[in-house]
Amino acid sequence: MAVLSWPIALHFFRMNKKRQVAVLALFLSVLFSLYLVPLGMYSPCIKEAGTLGPAPTLIGHRGAPMQLAPENTVMSFEKAVEAGGEGLETDVTVFDGVPFLMHDSTLKRTTNVAEVFPNRTDFDASMFTWAELQQLNAGDWFLSRDPFGTVSSLSAVDRSQAQNQSIPSLAQFLEVAARSGRLVLFDLRRPPHGHPYSRSYINTTLQVVQTHINSSQLQVLWLPSEGRDLVQAVDPDLQQTSGEKASIQELTDGHITRLNLHYSSMSQQQIKYRSVNISTNLYVISQPWLYTLAWCAGAQSVTTNSIHILSNINQPLFLMTPEEYSLMWILTDVVSAVLITAIFIFHWRERGLPFWSGSRQTHENGPYSKFRTLSDVWSISSVTVRPDLRSMPNSPSTPHLPTIT
Repeated sequence: MAVLSWPIALHFFRMNKKRQVAVLALFLSVLFSLYLVPLGMYSPCIKEAGTLGPAPTLIGHRGAPMQLAPENTVMSFEKAVEAGGEGLETDVTVFDGVPFLMHDSTLKRTTNVAEVFPNRTDFDASMFTWAELQQLNAGDWFLSRDPFGTVSSLSAVDRSQAQNQSIPSLAQFLEVAARSGRLVLFDLRRPPHGHPYSRSYINTTLQVVQTHINSSQLQVLWLPSEGRDLVQAVDPDLQQTSGEKASIQELTDGHITRLNLHYSSMSQQQIKYRSVNISTNLYVISQPWLYTLAWCAGAQSVTTNSIHILSNINQPLFLMTPEEYSLMWILTDVVSAVLITAIFIFHWRERGLPFWSGSRQTHENGPYSKFRTLSDVWSISSVTVRPDLRSMPNSPSTPHLPTIT
């Protein structure tokens, strides 16, 4: 941009006011456009023809909370299935032998606990009995706070249903997944120290999962890292899922079949993992451009808040071969070079100089340069005459000094 700016700026100060305004308006318009261009650009998916894999499957993040329903409710998971999600993700907490769904450590954000139990608002979610949890409303907050600005788009039936949601148990969640044939991914929060299930929470959760797997062949991705060897020994059919990168040898030794990674870990390494039957899930991806990058990187699935949007994407937004990518930048460089050359030609012609003659022009008294003339005038005007020479009378031996004005 600086290369384009300086010849225009040099010529700008030689123009009359009207032309200055016109050129300034044009220059600022181009500059503003260049600043806005990156907002509409996305990283391209560069792939050789025929090497792009299938689109990543979609796993509903706590169901489908972005627009359709309050998170971690039966309604939310059902909406995720209706929107085309092939998997469901959640977080599990345990108290009196009943694993239930809750992402936060407390109940403040997603329930009306402040109304029902005002003195226990800051209590850990695992310190409430199942009977107490069933007294709470887990959907009304979604309608009143409108976290995504989408409540107005819900139908009257959906609003009524959202308003009457409660905290679901893990068993209820697994039933929704089993009915729809969706895979399940969940993390497990360890109860605080001194909790009655602080040592047995893994076995308690595993028993619920096994019951539903045996009755429906449910596909469960087991994410908790604690007690993984025990879980693998008790139920080898669970798909062991890790939230950390490791070498292929370490992953295979730990019976890991899937990685669950933040989207910032996206790289072509996913393709290497896939070669040894270790798939990759990236979270949380809700924008179409980011989804297509995950697709290009070889991810097998993504956890998302916007299943209803991503399910309509049939190919990456900006897909091109390496040859097309190179051609795009070559053409960009050529156009830039032509534009810069045109600006220089315009600048020199406006000064009345042929472009090919450079900064010097033939004058009747010899070579002439505007820049040189200005510097010569400055040199003459800065001459200092000795005072004694100014007052000296003219004599035959003293040449007459012209007056410099």
